[in-house]
Amino acid sequence: MNSPLIVVVMSYLLGSIPFGYLIVKIGEGDDIRRQGSGNIGAANVARSAGLTAGLLTLFLDAAKGYAAVLIANRLSHGENSARWMMAAAIAAVVGHMFPVWLGFQGGKGVATSLGVFIPFCTEAALAAVVLWILVVAFWHYSSLGSIVAAAAMPVLVYLLYAPRHAPPGYITAGTMFITILVLLKHRANIERLIAGKEPRLKPPGV
Repeated sequence: MNSPLIVVVMSYLLGSIPFGYLIVKIGEGDDIRRQGSGNIGAANVARSAGLTAGLLTLFLDAAKGYAAVLIANRLSHGENSARWMMAAAIAAVVGHMFPVWLGFQGGKGVATSLGVFIPFCTEAALAAVVLWILVVAFWHYSSLGSIVAAAAMPVLVYLLYAPRHAPPGYITAGTMFITILVLLKHRANIERLIAGKEPRLKPPGV
C-alpha cells in the first residue's frame, strides 16, 4: 500500500456514516437528534422510531466498523496488517462519535466498537454482548450494560485473543483507547447513574 494514511481516512469516513440519523430521516422525516436523548445510536432510535429501526441501526453501525477493519486488512499486508487494522478500528469509532457530516456530533460508539472487535477477537466481542445482556437483565439500564461491556473489553481481548498468548501491545493499547473513548462518551450517563436519575428500560407493554 503506497500510503497507510488512506486506511485511516477511509475508516473514518466509513465510520462517520450516520445510519441512525439516515434511517429515521428517510423513514419518518424526523431528525433523531431532536428526539429522546438526541443520540444517533441504536438505543435512541429504537425508543423514538421503533424496535425495527433500532435493530437496523445497531446492525449497520456494527457492520461499518467490521467492514473498516476488514478493508484495512485487504489494503495492508505483511506484519503491519494488524497494526493498520487497529488504526482502522480506532478511526471508524472516532468517525461514528465525531462524524463530519453532522458537525462532529455523533453517537457513543458502542455498536461500532463491537463491530471493529469482531475481526480481532470474536470471542471477546461475543462475551461483551453476553455481559451487556446480563447487566441489562438484572439492573434494567441499557447505558450501564454498555459501560460495563466497554470497560471489560480490554480484559476480554487480553484473555481471549489467542490460547495462552497475550495480544500484541498495540492491540492492547488500541483496545484501551477505544474503551476510554466510549466511557468518555457515556460520562453524562455515568453521572445520572450515580445520582439515580438514569432512566431504566421499560418492559414491553409498559
